[in-house]
This record gives sequence, structure tokens and C-alpha cells, in this order.
Amino acid sequence: MSEYLAPGVYVEEVSFRAKSIEGVPTSTTGFAGMARTGPVQYPGGPSTTNPRLVTSLTEYERVFGGLEPLRHAADVDDTEEKRTGYLAQAVRAFFLNGGKRLYVSRVFAPRTDGSDEDWGVARLEIPVGGSTATWSARWPGAAGNVPVRTVGSGGSRNATVVRNRISTFEDDEFGVQVRQARHGAVIEVSTAPGPSDTDPVSASDLRVVLVDADGRQRFFDEGGTESAPAADAAVNLLELNVLVQVSAERTDFYEGLATHPDQKRYIGRILQAAHPEDEDAAIHLEWDAPNDESDPFGAARLLVALARAKEDQGLYRLTGGHDGSEAGPADLGGDEAHPDDPDQKATGLEALGEIDDIAIVALPDAGGYDDDLLVRQAAETLIGHAERDRYRIAVLDGPQNASLNAIRAFRGRFDSKYAALYHPWIEILDPTERPAQGAPPKRILLPPSGFVCGVYARTDVDRGVHKAPANEVVRGLTRFETNINKARQDVLNPEGINALRLFEGRGSRVWGARTISSDPEWKYVNVRRLFIYIEHSMDKGTQWAVFEPNNHRLWANIRSTVEDFLLVLWKQGALMGETPEEAFFVRCDRTTMTQNDLDNGRLICLVGVAPTKPAEFVIFRVGQWTADAQS
Repeated sequence: MSEYLAPGVYVEEVSFRAKSIEGVPTSTTGFAGMARTGPVQYPGGPSTTNPRLVTSLTEYERVFGGLEPLRHAADVDDTEEKRTGYLAQAVRAFFLNGGKRLYVSRVFAPRTDGSDEDWGVARLEIPVGGSTATWSARWPGAAGNVPVRTVGSGGSRNATVVRNRISTFEDDEFGVQVRQARHGAVIEVSTAPGPSDTDPVSASDLRVVLVDADGRQRFFDEGGTESAPAADAAVNLLELNVLVQVSAERTDFYEGLATHPDQKRYIGRILQAAHPEDEDAAIHLEWDAPNDESDPFGAARLLVALARAKEDQGLYRLTGGHDGSEAGPADLGGDEAHPDDPDQKATGLEALGEIDDIAIVALPDAGGYDDDLLVRQAAETLIGHAERDRYRIAVLDGPQNASLNAIRAFRGRFDSKYAALYHPWIEILDPTERPAQGAPPKRILLPPSGFVCGVYARTDVDRGVHKAPANEVVRGLTRFETNINKARQDVLNPEGINALRLFEGRGSRVWGARTISSDPEWKYVNVRRLFIYIEHSMDKGTQWAVFEPNNHRLWANIRSTVEDFLLVLWKQGALMGETPEEAFFVRCDRTTMTQNDLDNGRLICLVGVAPTKPAEFVIFRVGQWTADAQS
């Protein structure tokens, strides 16, 4: 309450209404899995490895690479084996089926040779005088073996020198000075009219401009001695343009880069590992810049080395990048963030657990193991993650090529109200294959989770979380791996295995909406997700009540807040009942709390809702009727 000490008029704002609860997002999805490139934690790597939010396949490809298969090997001596990029394909299927927001947590398993090459980070070392500058891929993966080229005509160097003509002038106090040249600039001194942009750079023609405390420019040549240009000399300011051919569809271009750390667009800052100018940059430069006093010509040495790298190194391409080993279930589950080291972030599913908005989770790589035991372990990891978080549901994949008995046996090992299983796998035309005349297109099998998660998101946006994500068309497939007819679904459905079926004239559809819970109260996916939505929204929307005076005024405010939220849900058709009283109740008073609860700081609010169950079995009872029959 405000203090009133001096006479006067006091105008204050007060609230005469209860707080409101805003519904949390329900369609935001999280995937963890193996990708071609992208943020992942590795020794000595950038700390910016949090899961990335992507809103389209194009955005995913820029951050995590394309749809091409991965190549795994246990160690450097093993033969690499090609593996379908299930994560990338699932992302494509997710957006194709209506998904909007997706967090991706990349998982990388290093090889086990025990050498520095285990993590598969591509590199290229370039001699710079007595030191070395190193181009490195920012993230592990074979996709980091990128060429770095010039944009000019007549070469394929990593850096083309851009000459910006500047002029000199005579200063009465300082002598010859160069206009626009700041501390650390590299200039080229020659006779007029000077070299063209295509002429090679000669170290003997270069000077590094250093500005002393009085503002006077000093010029240092290759030998480290002062050598000011003549007043009538042709002077060019030299900068670097770097072009990186990341993929056939993506080329990154960085222009106007300098080679001295004091320059605003210093190449080591624009292309640094942790926080580059382009957060999706594929490479970064490592170079220990020498002190100006020990080597005043250092910036020019780096410029010459980068500009001549093509001639000195042969094919200018980073090498040594690889896709590591196949990540196991424990890798997909990940590790928690280190409690004492802020740079050691959570990985895998644990990283997704730190993002509050996610409501749906999946492991697209989980069903792709050759060993069914690994498939089961990965599913257990995903279920455990969803159960610990409480506010999300797990979409499970069964093993590939699973028979009716095999998928039933797989399902029989789980019991959770926070997970749903879909069967069978889905066949598509391989999007990485270009069509060739006279040859049939290649087809690949994918786990259903990416497609189903997109259907979940589409249903949430179009109808709401209370609508069962079933009887919805699956987009982007050629056929299902196996044909599920009514007789087979009569076996699968009671056991909580949601079938994907083809209906002639109605397309391919999700034809099941059950969890894998043995508790009949949580039989349906939409009921489970509706309660997740209600509980999470109430959790976030009532944080204001913590440490408020625990009395009748607070209880009434809580009741009003929750009732208003549930009333909106009832009007949307999410709850049963012809009246609000039939649809829900909210109690928060002396009947829900004892004096002991109040003495221990507990406020207890009892909320009951009547969810709408899906019409899983639509039954018409038909009989004969005669004209004189009595109904």
C-alpha cells in the first residue's frame, strides 16, 4: 500500500478483475536425432548448441543440412555405411503434413579411435609466417568438407582481394597520411594507376597502417620497418571477400573483411566460432593475431596467406569431416547440463526438456536400428522423457518391417499415458533422387512419427487440442509398408496400436487415437493432451499467486481465473455438458484446505473437468418399420 506523507491528490491504478490464463501452445514439436551438420556439443567447440527452432524445411536445411543419407563408421578404419537421414526426412514430413514450429536437437556420436579426428570436424591449416591460420567447420560432419572459393573471375581462391582506391595527403605535422585508413588497415602502395583487382598480391607492395596515441599514421612494410608511401603514390585499401560453397543450393558470401583485430569487420570476428555475424555460418577462422609491437606486419601476412592459399595448398577444401558413429539410445536421450559449467549444455532429449513450449516429442532415428532391442530402448528413453516432463506426449515408432505379431510384442513392453504408437512405416519417393527417364524412381521407407506429428499440429491449429488427431489424411506418401485392413485393426486397436490405413476414395489416413496406457481413464490421445493443455496453462497462468496473502480474497481470485479459462474451453466444445456446471467445477476454499495446509503455506484448488471423448465407434441400429407399428 502506498504511503501518504505530504498533503496532495494521489491517483493510483487498481485492478477490479481476476487475472486471466492464456492457453499454452500445443502444436510445437521437438525432434532429437542425427543430422548432417548443425549445432552440437563437442570438445573445444562453440557453446551455442541449444536446440534450434525451425519453421520450414528450407530453414532446417540451412541449419542442419539436407536430406542426403549419413555415413557412419565405428572408427577411422571401418568402412562407412550409408544410413537414411531419418531426422531430416521426418522434418520434411512434419511440415508437409501441416506442422508449423519445430525444435531440433542434433545428436552426434564420435568415433572410438581415440584420436582428435573422432569428432569429425573438417579443417584446413594455412601457414602465416611463423604461425598458422586454420579454417574450421563450426560443427562436426562430412558436410563440413566445404570448398572455399573466390567470387572473382579467373581463380578459385578462398579470398579475393578487393582494392578500394584511397588517396594520400601531406600533413604539416605528420607527413604523408592516407585518407580513410584506420588502425590495422592493410594498404597496397604502387605507382599510378595501380594494379587491378585481378592482379596477384605482392607482400613487398603492402603496408600495415598503425595509428599512434597522437593520431598519426605509421606505415610498416614486410620487414617490420616504417616505410611511408610517397605523396603521389597509388594507394589501395585491401579487403577480403570469402565465398563458401556449403551445398549445391547454398553459397555463403562475406565481403569487406579485414585482417587486423582492431578493424570493425575483422575476419576472425565476423567468422568466429561462437557468435559469428551469420549464426548459420558453416566455417570459422582460428588465428592468434600477433602483437603490433612484435610483428607490425602481421595483418598483411594473414591477408597474403589467405589470398595465396589456392596456389600454396592445391585444391582449397576443408577436409577431415565425417558423420561419426551411429548414435545409440543413450546418445538420443542425452545428458543434463553441467551444474557448474555453463558452457556444457544439455544434449539430445535433455536439451529439448529445457524448452517449455514443446508439447510433442519424437525420435525419428529410434525405429531405424537393425537391432529390435535398440529400438525398444530408444522408445523407453522417449517415454521416460515425456513422463518426467508431464506436459508433452511422445509419438513412438515401431521397428521397420514389423509383422502383426512383432508390433504387438513391441507394444506389450510399454504402459504409459504419455505416449502413442503408430504402425506401419511409410513409403515415399526418395526426394534426393533426381528423376531419370526410363528408370523407376527410388523409394525409401520412413518411420511414421514425422508424418503423425505434423497431423497432430495440423489438427491443433484447425480444430483444437481436444479433437482426436485421427481420421486425418496423411500427406506425402506413396503407400504404407503393410496393408492394415479391418480384421488386422480389430487386433491392433484394443491393444493401443494406432493404425495408418488406406481407404479407397478417401486416401491414406490416421485411423487410431489411443495411448499405450492400460488405464481406461487415459485411453485416448486427445483426452491426455487436453489435460496436458489445461494443466500447463494453469501452471503458467497462475504464477502470480505465489507468495500472495493466502486468504479468501486470493481464493476467490483463483476460482474466478480458472473458471473463466474453463468456460472458454467449454464454449469451444472441448468439455462435455449442456451447461458449465455440468462441464467443470472449481473449488478453492475452506473445504479444500485445512488449517495445517494454511500454516504450511499451501493453497489447494480442486478442479474437475468432463473431457469430450472421441466417437471411436459410430453405431447405427437399424430395424424394419411397418405402417401400423408402434415405436
